[in-house]
Amino acid sequence: MKRPLLFFFLFFVTQSAIFAQTPAPDWTNQYWTARWILHPTAPARQYGVYHFRKAIELSQKPTHFVIHISADNRYRLFVNGKSVAMGPARSDTQNWNYETLDLAPYLQAGRNVLAAQVWYMGEGAPFAQMSYQLGFLVQGDSEAEKIANTDASWKIFHNLAYSPVKNDIPKLKTYIVAGDGDRVDAAQYPWGWEQPNYDDKAWVAAKPLGFVTKPRGFGTDGNWALVPRTIPMMEEKTIRLATVRRSENGKMDNAFLQGKSPTTVPANTKAVFLLDQSHLINAYPELTVSQGKGAVVTLGYAEALVDAKNQKGNRNEIQGRTLLGFDDQFVADGSSKWTFRPLWFRTYRYLQLTVETKDEPLILEDLAGQFTGYPFEEKARFSASTSIPVTTTSVTTTSVTTMPDTSMPGDTTLRAIWNVGWRTARLCAGETYYDCPYYEQLQYTGDTRIQSMISLYVAGDDRLMRKAIMDYDHSRFNDGLTQSRYPSADFQVIPTFSLFWVCMIHDYWMNRQDDAFVKSMLPGIVSVLNWHEQRIAKTGLNGPLEWWNFVDWSKWQNAKDETAGGVPAGARKGGSSILSLQQAYTYFRAGDLLAHYGKNEQAEHYRELGRRLNKAVYAQCWDAGRGLFADTPDKNTFSQHANILAVLTDAVPAAQQAALLQKTMVDISLTQATFYFKFYLFEAMKKAGLGDQFVAQLKPWRDMLAMGLTTFAENPEPTRSDCHAWSASPLYEFLATTCGIRPGEPGFRTVRIEPFLGDLTTVDGKMPHPLGEIAVQFQKTPVGGLTGSVTLPDNLTGTLRWKGKVMMLKGGKQTVSL
Repeated sequence: MKRPLLFFFLFFVTQSAIFAQTPAPDWTNQYWTARWILHPTAPARQYGVYHFRKAIELSQKPTHFVIHISADNRYRLFVNGKSVAMGPARSDTQNWNYETLDLAPYLQAGRNVLAAQVWYMGEGAPFAQMSYQLGFLVQGDSEAEKIANTDASWKIFHNLAYSPVKNDIPKLKTYIVAGDGDRVDAAQYPWGWEQPNYDDKAWVAAKPLGFVTKPRGFGTDGNWALVPRTIPMMEEKTIRLATVRRSENGKMDNAFLQGKSPTTVPANTKAVFLLDQSHLINAYPELTVSQGKGAVVTLGYAEALVDAKNQKGNRNEIQGRTLLGFDDQFVADGSSKWTFRPLWFRTYRYLQLTVETKDEPLILEDLAGQFTGYPFEEKARFSASTSIPVTTTSVTTTSVTTMPDTSMPGDTTLRAIWNVGWRTARLCAGETYYDCPYYEQLQYTGDTRIQSMISLYVAGDDRLMRKAIMDYDHSRFNDGLTQSRYPSADFQVIPTFSLFWVCMIHDYWMNRQDDAFVKSMLPGIVSVLNWHEQRIAKTGLNGPLEWWNFVDWSKWQNAKDETAGGVPAGARKGGSSILSLQQAYTYFRAGDLLAHYGKNEQAEHYRELGRRLNKAVYAQCWDAGRGLFADTPDKNTFSQHANILAVLTDAVPAAQQAALLQKTMVDISLTQATFYFKFYLFEAMKKAGLGDQFVAQLKPWRDMLAMGLTTFAENPEPTRSDCHAWSASPLYEFLATTCGIRPGEPGFRTVRIEPFLGDLTTVDGKMPHPLGEIAVQFQKTPVGGLTGSVTLPDNLTGTLRWKGKVMMLKGGKQTVSL
């Protein structure tokens, strides 16, 4: 029966009016109508890769088509054959993220196909992957989108082409917990499964789970408590390898890497091609091959090659070195132009293709990478010059670094340190901060505090920092402490990192006006402080401490009672000046927070605890003969760490701090701070008025550049990880110490600028501020004065300080002459 056109017109107008007038439901505050779905027969908690599809009909191309989507472990969503999203952002089951997407740009009038790849890694999941079981979820935002809801109308296919490749501690001979690699058998793969015209008749109906889908705070059982994603989607852009460094039993040139010239490996051949990106990168490699039925291609990834002693040495060298690294595998089926892409990104400078053909030659058609990372933008700038030319090491830049080519006629290693530091920071940031992208991808508090300050100062983006603070708050357990790394399926506790979580909240409070958020963290802060207070001994120092009281990967002396690495003497049995001073350092910052929110009595309690700890450390650990603080009252070991913290906590009178710190920096008999703890050395230098010596302290970073590193390492050589963002702290210090830009009061409501140029004659820097941009340009005069300019956002005021002189600052540009 035909209906008149007027009917359709009235129906459309009426329905449009209804949708326009009906607000979309608040999915954070009601049960969802969509259901979690999975395979009807496959085990839900064992390794498996699955594909989901649903066709929907639309009368016209929509202006908006909003869905909320999640999965466990992860999903990759396609709309009409186009990849549009990956997720969910890593979290825990009681705070399980979902993404909100508008699919309208990818939809059309008529038939549309939504398709998703969902995988569950089982025992081979990364430690950073928390989980309940396999599941996939799509919720339409309103009546218009409910046709997308997951239910039994979706189809599912269990993809048996996938199997895991073990990349574990025995294989790599070091601590690696980033999960299994992927092996894909092309003969079993449902090629084209995501395309609209794919025939899915053989697929089965998905099985809805028995319980209702719910946001956090609803329901009677555990499973997933849904919360909206708070960070942006990851950046993705195409990159290409730079150079073919070595070929065995085959020919390949750089034209292949540029996508211009396929490479053929003959039948019954084992060929090995060592490819160099020229710098470390996080990317999804995409390898396209043709023919070569039964050929096995192994993709191996490494930060650097190793010699016969498993040492890395200069990262540019390949002679006499081999690749020992993380692997994926692809088995060809003889077809044309199939593309292998792993489920998760890989970290590599070197990518090695090992091709083993059978009775047919294999054609390597192309190999590209899709860079991925948190979408930080490099908004800050730093350049400087000296009057003395300095020989520098050439450092390759990358597409993810956008540092302007500013002239630095003096020490040009500073620009290289900036560029490499920013690359390091970027590669250590995704859906969480990573300690290192290659080995762990875990968000450790000690690392994250430093990474967050780089994010604030260079990118002006606080969203990942805010998420990390919440993640740690969610990690708290019955002792009252936070876990040391989170999200993490493997429970680990570092009490010192719980203290740094408190300090990280203080950092956020100083740099952002977000009182409701900071105030919500006060109960967690107090629980951390109480745990430490309960373990103060009658001596006034820390008593015996449980868990792993990591301080730094230093070569600690006389720490034989400590059962784990990185721990100074006096943790297990009590009496550590370092751990006691870190408590004081945190109590003072917590006192600031508590007082600001009207908890004055509690604030004074913790400030008094800090003063008592300082007094006890001075009374029992100060060695007057050496003029240094010892690590314990036994006074048989001394470290930079104890004396750095003594300055930061005012355990030593202010008038003596510069001399103490100067001695600390030059006395090589002390246990030395590694790259991580040098952040606190730099902070102490600034506090003691020794910021002019900061640039001179960067020799370890220059040494890393000379060793061919393209990111900054976890530790001095020999190091495990070549990319550890705690070693990128000079980026923050260039802006906070050399340019001298710091918050003048909480929320960065005012600015305090006190530059330390050292041997530099000029500095030029800018950084983002919530109100706009702060820019400084300084020149040091021959007689020790300061000239230049300061530009502040219109509504920002502050002070400029230079060698005892103070200049009041206001919004706009002002000339400096001090």
